[in-house]
Amino acid sequence: MEPVRPDYAGPCIANLVRALRTREAWVPEAAREASSVVLLVIDGLGWQLVQDHRDVMPTVSGLDGGPISTVVPSTTTTALTSLTTGLTPAEHGIVGYRLLVDGDVMNVLRWSMTAPRRPPTPDDLQPRLAFAGEAVPVVTRAEFAATGFTGVHLRGARFCGWHGVSSISVHCRQLVGEGERFVYAYYGNADVVFHMHGLRDEFVVGELAFVDRLVGDVLDVLPETSALVVSADHGHVHFEDWIEITDLDPLLAAQSGEARFRYLHARAGAADDLLAAATELFSSQAWVFSRDRLVDEGWLGPRAPSAEVRRRIGDVVLAARSPIGFLDPANAGEARLRSGHGSLTAEEILVPLVAGRGRR
Repeated sequence: MEPVRPDYAGPCIANLVRALRTREAWVPEAAREASSVVLLVIDGLGWQLVQDHRDVMPTVSGLDGGPISTVVPSTTTTALTSLTTGLTPAEHGIVGYRLLVDGDVMNVLRWSMTAPRRPPTPDDLQPRLAFAGEAVPVVTRAEFAATGFTGVHLRGARFCGWHGVSSISVHCRQLVGEGERFVYAYYGNADVVFHMHGLRDEFVVGELAFVDRLVGDVLDVLPETSALVVSADHGHVHFEDWIEITDLDPLLAAQSGEARFRYLHARAGAADDLLAAATELFSSQAWVFSRDRLVDEGWLGPRAPSAEVRRRIGDVVLAARSPIGFLDPANAGEARLRSGHGSLTAEEILVPLVAGRGRR
């Protein structure tokens, strides 16, 4: 199995908002010729999931388009920040779900540190505005309004919080009716269902059918001059096993990242030994990178990260290629998950970019 490279110069979620505004050729035709566009991002909806469940997703499957790439790591915090800022992970610096910041590990979604200390402010961690500083209306869960991660990836946007999923289509209809040319909408529950139930459960089938109805609801309220574009931040891989890396403990100062894209931070002077040991132990289950190789080969983007961002990247990176997760004892709750993402497989990297005209 070969790793899948993001197309940072072309059809990639980091370029999607700009491509929709400039009507680039890789955008589905329905969106290129529309008077207004609603971009609906379904968290966790990989292209392979759509292909495997076309029978319960007739609306999504019937839209025009195909797969594009997300970014590396293929995880929510990194991908959504790239999507809204138009920057690669190397540029915006949110290079994982859990980051090493000032010697401590920070959970970006919960905006908390491992130690009892105050996390940095959102603009200290990631200073760039969303949507190039334009006050784009963002339709997302109302509870997200005051979170640190919202401050990181939606700073400067116009927040339109929904209190029930049924409100998503209402907000989109109203905003387009008020003359908005571009609306960004987000639905995150699918990712939670996939994490908690895996990809082989009837709950997943039910959630995909619900997502399809949601897409149909938005299409039904938009005028035919408007387009709905459906995409995602990453896909999912069903976990077959969890792998402990305790044999590396004598060489480790900390772990960060996530189960399928594990950053290993070496003790002082132990980086070379850690790389050699990790390669010997795990190269049959993961692509093993040094920090320099990950950066130099452009996996986080073609531009080199700043020194501060480099420090957030592990000295060694385990990018799972088998259907496994690498367990971090400092984040043991992760082992409850039945599926995950973050790595370089097609299931995680390829996401849908499909579009259709409104049906009102």
